[in-house]
Amino acid sequence: MNLPNKLTILRVIMIPFFVLFLLLDGGANASYRYIAAAIFIVASFTDLLDGKIARKYGLVTNFGKFMDPLADKLLVCAGLICFTALGQLSAWIVIVIISREFIISGFRLVASDNGVVIAASYWGKFKTVSQMILSVLLILNIPALSILTTVFIWLATILTLVSLFDYVAKNYHVLTEGSM
Repeated sequence: MNLPNKLTILRVIMIPFFVLFLLLDGGANASYRYIAAAIFIVASFTDLLDGKIARKYGLVTNFGKFMDPLADKLLVCAGLICFTALGQLSAWIVIVIISREFIISGFRLVASDNGVVIAASYWGKFKTVSQMILSVLLILNIPALSILTTVFIWLATILTLVSLFDYVAKNYHVLTEGSM
């Protein structure tokens, strides 16, 4: 198993610890939230790192193509669900974001069955970055940053929708024609 795949597995292993520290004491303990933030940031950094290493050294594998985006989705969605449980994020926003992930995963599965790999678009990358920044803001839950947090809630939601529409518009033929 190569280093990028080990980093992806590490990210998946970190998720339960992130959730544990975020939810300990009902999310009220700042110290636990700082630990959760550190875990989330390190996990997010492994996402950036594993992709760079895999591309730079030609270590791209089918396992990585499948698990890397899945690990990202698990990390972000776990956080979003926790933020809803903690009363920090409206459920409809989480439903929109998670629904987008299921739709895109469905497209990728159909494309994969036809031997096609659909690369992430810039909109998808912007969406991911905005969701990760939003997650850090929500984890830290700093009252002085409440306006910035609200901006990122809307930005992440809008970018989620824009990236979904862009993805569907560019790839709908995968469903209608069965090939690209």
